[in-house]
Amino acid sequence: MNIPFLSRHPRVALVRLQGAIAARPGFGGGISLATTGPVLDRAFGLKRLSAVFLVINSPGGSPVQSSLVAARIRRLAEEKKLPVIACVEDAAASGGYWIACAADEIVADPSSILGSIGVIASGFGFQGALERLGVERRLRTAGTEKSFWDPFRPESPEDAARLETLLGDLHGEFRAWVTARRGARLKAPPEEVFTGRFWPGRRAVELGLADRLGDAAGEAKRRFGEKVRLVPVGGPRPSLLRRLLPGLSAEAVLAAVEERAAWARLGL
Repeated sequence: MNIPFLSRHPRVALVRLQGAIAARPGFGGGISLATTGPVLDRAFGLKRLSAVFLVINSPGGSPVQSSLVAARIRRLAEEKKLPVIACVEDAAASGGYWIACAADEIVADPSSILGSIGVIASGFGFQGALERLGVERRLRTAGTEKSFWDPFRPESPEDAARLETLLGDLHGEFRAWVTARRGARLKAPPEEVFTGRFWPGRRAVELGLADRLGDAAGEAKRRFGEKVRLVPVGGPRPSLLRRLLPGLSAEAVLAAVEERAAWARLGL
C-alpha cells in the first residue's frame, strides 16, 4: 500500500530571506535574527531532509544582524549535517551576500545582483539650518568623544578619521568572512572583489562569488531528481491590521524609505 505521507522522495526545506536586514524590520518584513532565527530552526528541524535551500532577495543592511543570521545558519547546518544552498533571485548584496556566504554553495540567476562587499555610512549636515531658523541648540557631554559625527555641527577631521577607522574595521570583518567561506573559489584578486562593487549573476560566477547559474526549483531537481519535494517554511502571517495598515507607524514608514534607498543603490 502506497501511503503519500510516508513517501521517501527527497525533501528540501525552502526558506525565503527577503528584504532589508535590520534589528527592527518594518511592517513590510525584512531579515533579522529575531524574525529569521525561528524560521531557520523550523526548517532545519524537519524530518528526512536532504538539504536546506535559502532563497535570498536582499539589498543588505545591518552587519550585526547579517553576521548573527549567518552564524545561526552555520550552527544549524553543522548540528543537522545538512548541505545549505543559497539561491539568489533579485539580489544578495552587502549583508545579503554575507548571509549567502553561510551556504555551502551559491546559485544565482544570470540577471541577479551579487557582491557589494563593502561598508557604507551616510548622513546630512544641518549646521546652518538652526541658525537660519533662529534655534539655539544646547548639548553637553561627559567624555570628549561622546558626541560623534553630530549633524548640527561641521564635520571635524577627528570625526572623519574615527569614522574611516570604524568602517575599515567592519570591512575587514566582511572580507574575512567571505574569504573564509569562499576560499579558493574566489577567482579575482581582492582589489577587485572587495571594493563594494556588485555584479550580475553570470559575472559573479566568473569571479567566484557564486558557483553556478540557476534557481531553487531547477537546482533541487538537478541535485535530487525530478521527484524532489520542496517544503516551504515561513514565519507567522502578519495580522489583519498590519496587512490593512502597512504604514501604521512612523518607524514603519522610515524603514520602508531606508529599504527603498538600499534597493535604489543597486539600481533596482
